[in-house]
Amino acid sequence: MVRRAKRIFVIADFKDELTKSIRMQPRMWIKGLHRLGCDVQRFSYRNIMLQCSLFPSKRFARRFAKQKTDALLVEQVRRYHPDVVFLLSMRYLDSETMSAVREVAPHAVFISRDDDPFPDRSPVRIQLALTTDILMATSSGRFLQVYKDAGVPCCAYLPNMCDPDIQYRYDVDQKWRADIVFTGKVEHTRLDRNDERYTLIERLSNKPNVKIYGAFGIPRVEGIDYFHAISGSKIGLSIGITSDVRLYHSDRLINYLSCGTCVLAKRVEDSDLLFEDGVHVRYFDSVDEFFDLAAWYLQHDQEREKIALAGMERAHHEFNTEKVVGSMLDLIESGSYDAPWAEVL
Repeated sequence: MVRRAKRIFVIADFKDELTKSIRMQPRMWIKGLHRLGCDVQRFSYRNIMLQCSLFPSKRFARRFAKQKTDALLVEQVRRYHPDVVFLLSMRYLDSETMSAVREVAPHAVFISRDDDPFPDRSPVRIQLALTTDILMATSSGRFLQVYKDAGVPCCAYLPNMCDPDIQYRYDVDQKWRADIVFTGKVEHTRLDRNDERYTLIERLSNKPNVKIYGAFGIPRVEGIDYFHAISGSKIGLSIGITSDVRLYHSDRLINYLSCGTCVLAKRVEDSDLLFEDGVHVRYFDSVDEFFDLAAWYLQHDQEREKIALAGMERAHHEFNTEKVVGSMLDLIESGSYDAPWAEVL
């Protein structure tokens, strides 16, 4: 398909001041848009709000600098004349802000992206989505249906992407080597201590030659070192905050696959549409099954490395920045996109 070049105004929390910004999805979206011939004007809403604040406090800024930030946002959109306004962050903004943006870009397509679970618990996210023409989510099933039932005109599932330019199997020093790696929070609330995710990771943390970053008081690892930590591990554990929603995975899954480790992932409905069990990844249904699979693959290097390589190649080919961004542009232009996992409500 030959596309007309578009001006895309992207509103996001790019976290420009943090080392983790290099692995975040907004950075990848910008790269993909550029490579497909789009011009992009980026507005890092939280960063600009803090710049407009007298004190470096998010709470203070949201109270006293939001009005000035909104005025800057509206004026930039007015002068840019965008074809598309892309809301890549569902935080800090509100429906009043987005309504003001729509007034100065009446002919633009407005599209939003929600990476987080449980939209039914967040009325603000739903209200923001209602100011847009298209809502894209990293989950299907009941989470996507929440937005459709609320009245968003078009709701689509679109998976997370990877950046093969920097996400691949690195040759790393001994300090990064481990049998199994997990990165990220163990719990999001204290109630999570009763769930399978917490139980699995806590049990895993007591095993030898396991690296866990960002939990149990262990610092996170960021920047390119985040990819080093994955590359140096034989197995990566991918488990999200919930596993009962169709096609829902955090970006941990694609990050691990694209860096060439053998991924053991909690099974989620229809995940084989993305990565096939036993070919690109191994799925597990219980804590005990995870440890059984991990023990087997740690003893069978050839089979483990075969899955790791196949998973990395599929991630790089099917879920790179141009492929996923191209699906979004197809969605804007035709109302759908072509992929086995496509779902548009």
